[in-house]
Amino acid sequence: MPNEDAVLSALLSSSNRVTAADIPALIDEAGRKLGLSGAQVYLADLQQARLTPLVHPAPETPSPIEPNEPKETSKPTEPSKPMGPSEPIQIEGSMAGLAYRTQRTQRSRDDCTAWVPMIDGVERVGVLRVTAPCFEDALLESCAALSGLATLLVMAKASHDELVVDRTRSRTMTTQAELLWAFVPPRTIGTDDVTSTAILEPAYEAGGDAFDHSLGDGVLHLALLDAMGHDLASGGASAVALGASRATRRAGGTLADIATTIDTTLSEWIPDRLLTAVIARLDIATGQFTWINCGHPPPLLIREGHVVPQAMEFPAHLPLGLGLGQAAAPDEHHIRLQPGDRVLLYSDGVTEARTSDGSLFGEQRLADSVILSMASGNAPPETLRRLVRNLHEHHRLHDDATIMLVRWHPH
Repeated sequence: MPNEDAVLSALLSSSNRVTAADIPALIDEAGRKLGLSGAQVYLADLQQARLTPLVHPAPETPSPIEPNEPKETSKPTEPSKPMGPSEPIQIEGSMAGLAYRTQRTQRSRDDCTAWVPMIDGVERVGVLRVTAPCFEDALLESCAALSGLATLLVMAKASHDELVVDRTRSRTMTTQAELLWAFVPPRTIGTDDVTSTAILEPAYEAGGDAFDHSLGDGVLHLALLDAMGHDLASGGASAVALGASRATRRAGGTLADIATTIDTTLSEWIPDRLLTAVIARLDIATGQFTWINCGHPPPLLIREGHVVPQAMEFPAHLPLGLGLGQAAAPDEHHIRLQPGDRVLLYSDGVTEARTSDGSLFGEQRLADSVILSMASGNAPPETLRRLVRNLHEHHRLHDDATIMLVRWHPH
């Protein structure tokens, strides 16, 4: 069996000038050289409900075989075709889904199939299905390495290859949703010390909500925005606000500077749209959390399985877009987090979701859902995935619903 480093190096070299449609065969071929019977990539869809194989939507149809004619076997030197079924797999109730949800490799009872998580940093991307006569520890380690490289190859194509986009969507997206998803960062980012994860629903019809998080100089930067309305202008307002926020932050501006720039930019270029926001920063070394609130629901501080009452409830500044300028810069608020603390930010579309009998989802149910999921041992991304799944099953969204969960867990 070829050396693992040589196999993976060859895979990386051969992927430089190919499209996403070529990646499945390259990964499968590399897997066979490592001692596998086959390997196939499955990608999570935008709403994290199913895992779809990365295969071309219209694969080449093989030539018919006569009843008594034996099927030709592929020569060892020929690139192998992607193995396994081509149908999506539901994340709930499947071995593949369990690997995705827990971010741990899962093996079948006969030990001939394994599902290996595909993780980009701390962002869950999908799973790698691998088969072999049996899995020894060394082979599983090779599978983990192959999965890591497969993730890098897929993510390198995700920004510009339509096949990856197609495989991670289940239906058509509106223009304003396309605009927002083009501007927001990955759902989950983090380090050994902090994790930030966010969910934006309805994913295919989002209009006015947006989120932002990024890392730099030992600081986690955060923003959760909610533009008035649910149309293309609303999406444009949130996109403009994200651009103004990033430009000001990267120029060394404070949180108040960011809010003032958003306010001025919106009032000048989209004067009929207001926007509420929570803009924050977390000093990862000390746990100092600083934020401003412009007309938005206050964040919730969750500590040791409970919401700390009124810990982050301060009078909110006016929404942005009124053109008030420097004279009315919002106040900064501060709180020192303890290791293990979570900060939950959300838009009012979450708490205003209603059941069929008209009852609201509400802040209490939101907090209880997060706390219960965390008590079950779920990581922040899985906590929000489960929360949104529950929201869709039992409630109807009447507005965009965005949730962001930050956990400080110093190493």
